[in-house]
Amino acid sequence: MQTIRDIVARHKAGERIGIPSVCSAHPIVIEATLRHGLTRDSTVLIEATSNQVNQDGGYTGMVPADFRAFVEAIAQHVGFPLDRLVLGGDHLGPNAWTAQTAEEAMAKAEVMVADYVAAGFRKIHLDCSMSCADDAVPLPERIIAERAARLARAAEDAFSGEEHDAPVYVIGTEVPVPGGAAEYLEELAVTTPEAAIATLDMHRDLFREADLSAAWNRVIATVVQPGVEFDHDKVVDYRPEKARALSTALELVAGIVFEAHSTDYQTSEALAALVRDHFAILKVGPGVTFALREALWALDAIERETVPAERRASLRAVALERMHAAPGNWRKYYHEQGEALEQQLQYSLSDRIRYYWPAPAIAAAQERLFDNLRQTAPPLPLVSQYLPLAYAAVRAGTATRDPLDLVMAHIAATLDTYYGACHPHA
Repeated sequence: MQTIRDIVARHKAGERIGIPSVCSAHPIVIEATLRHGLTRDSTVLIEATSNQVNQDGGYTGMVPADFRAFVEAIAQHVGFPLDRLVLGGDHLGPNAWTAQTAEEAMAKAEVMVADYVAAGFRKIHLDCSMSCADDAVPLPERIIAERAARLARAAEDAFSGEEHDAPVYVIGTEVPVPGGAAEYLEELAVTTPEAAIATLDMHRDLFREADLSAAWNRVIATVVQPGVEFDHDKVVDYRPEKARALSTALELVAGIVFEAHSTDYQTSEALAALVRDHFAILKVGPGVTFALREALWALDAIERETVPAERRASLRAVALERMHAAPGNWRKYYHEQGEALEQQLQYSLSDRIRYYWPAPAIAAAQERLFDNLRQTAPPLPLVSQYLPLAYAAVRAGTATRDPLDLVMAHIAATLDTYYGACHPHA
């Protein structure tokens, strides 16, 4: 994928440039991302994770071809040029099937990776860092790299286009858990320069042994731990001084940057420092859906102040009721009780509520909420009270008081921090 390779090449040539990677399957988040990219005249990178989208449907019910059609339909709706849209696959490996044997899980991962590439996904994160049912824990690094090469072979075999459109790859063994840490965090160990370079050397050698030199030439990034993460209510901020040696080591490696996972909730200054320090791909997922939830809860509050009780959608109450009725997506992660649990269900930075938005009852309540607030536009003072970032956009003339516009304007404020970090001179 030449667009991404060009960004990496410019970064390696000394330009302080990067690209955000938005990992979400929520239609409002995707629309907000594409509209944001349209106003910034930028390339947009949207990624699906192996748990969201796979040949079994994932938790979204979509196979890779479905996800591509889904995103492209939104792009066409907002007028976003498809030649500036890049689709990626995140954590592609055996993660969805770790309860099975390694061979069974890897066979399914091969099918998944091939399906992603065949469907037009061009940025492929090969992540085999997780142990399967019959694996050692932790998994030896060489086995991780061998499996990554195996999946690269499946991807290469599935691609049949021109060289300029061939998939690019992200590798690495120090991969944060998708969606944030489940445990409470204090501090993280930054990947050592020696470990980062050894990982690259091992993958390069194994790719070449597998006759994958052409694929290795399209490896654009490696995932390491820069010392950033978040848990339920705390963010571990990036501290550049701790990653200085790691950053310096990569300057000697041609054609490869770092990909930073779990950058959600970092400050704008921290994101800019990450890009400066060669973390040129910034992944964000829960951070944007957290902003979505903030905006929807704000609209719920506005509804309580402007709509008679008998007509209210009561989205917040409906969502919480559904989460209690179907706890499968949060029970392993939230361990509080009573009011403390209610707080986690709604406000945890890990944002497990994102799994519940497609539920029919919640989707219907959201639509009713929007309908209610379209019948009578929210008064500006209430927009200022509950959605000050969207209020600023309304006053600037870049958003209306339509509820969907207000939600997208709030999400755009988060996207602005990523754009600013990746384009500091724009």
